[in-house]
Amino acid sequence: MGAGHPPVHRGGAVVRAVVLSRFGGPEELRVGEVDRPEPGPGQVLLRVRAAGVNPFDAKVRSGAMEAAFTTPLPAVLGSEVAGVVEEVGPGVTGTSVGDEVFGWADSGSYAERAVATTVARKPGGLPWERAAALPVAVETTDRVFGLLGVRPGETLLVHGAAGGVGSIAVQLGVRAGLRVIGTAGPGNQEHVAALGATPTTYGEGLVDRVRALAPDGVDAVFDVAGKGALPASIELRGGTDRIVTIADDAAAELGVVFTGGPPQRSPERLAEVADLAAKGELVITVAGTFPLVDAAEAHRALAGGHGPGKLVLVV
Repeated sequence: MGAGHPPVHRGGAVVRAVVLSRFGGPEELRVGEVDRPEPGPGQVLLRVRAAGVNPFDAKVRSGAMEAAFTTPLPAVLGSEVAGVVEEVGPGVTGTSVGDEVFGWADSGSYAERAVATTVARKPGGLPWERAAALPVAVETTDRVFGLLGVRPGETLLVHGAAGGVGSIAVQLGVRAGLRVIGTAGPGNQEHVAALGATPTTYGEGLVDRVRALAPDGVDAVFDVAGKGALPASIELRGGTDRIVTIADDAAAELGVVFTGGPPQRSPERLAEVADLAAKGELVITVAGTFPLVDAAEAHRALAGGHGPGKLVLVV
């Protein structure tokens, strides 16, 4: 869910982690000591090298997700992880001590150590911070594309095309044979174009701009940004059909699908996309990296807007 819950230090082996002891602003993220997680059946213990920072983490930190599910405190945030296997639990096959892997942490990834069940081998040419930026974007994109039922030759509108998820969605859409129109801020238009999309800006006049770019209409809309573009999307589609958001809380009142539910985590798919990135066939944009001790600063950057791509903690 984006937050693991290892206990605070009670004696024995400990590791450093970013601990959330109470809900609130970024200042509530403080480095402390927690018990070293132990791998259970099917799990591996990782020496964490990088951890992805997601808007979802900030919602958990603020307490905004408490209505949906409870996060016991103290907690360690973070679901995306890249690191070196230090120990394997019972029943683990195909992964050995010393392997460089990345995937989804079962315990929080904002830590020196984390346990994980679903991981893929990291290609040698893929830097740690880029590997850690992939899991959520790939899984979310595949899940939303499935909900939208996109097919080759169709036109897909992506809101937030320069972000961590949006930039991957654009590229996977183009690879799937879609024509992608991507909305982004004025400073990110060239970046979105370089990813293979036709860029346009947010804000007033969006419907007219998109209609000028796609006179025959758009077939589906993927809203990554959550910046109030759903009414324009509904107007463009002539209804709420084939529109999915992962970020706009107005979805329910507008009758738009807000994707959630159980993630569909495939290590095989993750490895496939990582190989494309390692070969230079897919761009993973990292907007900024922060040491573990500066997790609060990373969350401030997340809230204040940052360059295109994903924010990552390096450990």
